[in-house]
Amino acid sequence: MVTPLPEDALTRAQAGEPAAFSLLYQALGPAVLGYFAGRGSEDPEALTQEVFLTVFSKLDTVAGGLAGLRTFTFSVAHARYVDEVRRRTRTPVVVGYEADGDTRLTDSAETVALGQLDLGGAGSMLAQLNDEQRDVLLLRIVAELPIDQVAGILGRSAGSVKQLQRRGLLKLKELVHPNESDAL
Repeated sequence: MVTPLPEDALTRAQAGEPAAFSLLYQALGPAVLGYFAGRGSEDPEALTQEVFLTVFSKLDTVAGGLAGLRTFTFSVAHARYVDEVRRRTRTPVVVGYEADGDTRLTDSAETVALGQLDLGGAGSMLAQLNDEQRDVLLLRIVAELPIDQVAGILGRSAGSVKQLQRRGLLKLKELVHPNESDAL
């Protein structure tokens, strides 16, 4: 559930009021976490915490009120995700578990919990989009950012963002209703 932000929340946080920091985190945290989870981050909670540490330390540089704060927050989130992807490509994959040696008869708690994360299949559908379409849809839908702010975050034109959004939504529609195009 998204917590609505009072108009003076940013000003109060910039003045150092602890309750205002909490309000900002409660309002923006779930969307940032959803962005990272939708991108397939290895540890979305840790990245969300990193984003807010950065955002809170630079609140005095935020311009544009709450909309500017939202844009800045997702700019930092996107940069942290890019950093994670770069780190993953440089770090070797460590494999320590051998499934053949596992004699348990029931699934582990971890397996059950991870299986519950994507009951609706949204993650697997998002994984079928290209990176640009997925970024645009997550920033537009999960983060609820307007087209011009998404364009600024991704370094693209507004027209390009509109096209990526349109193509991504059409691909998702095709995945949800695969036989609908056959009927036309």
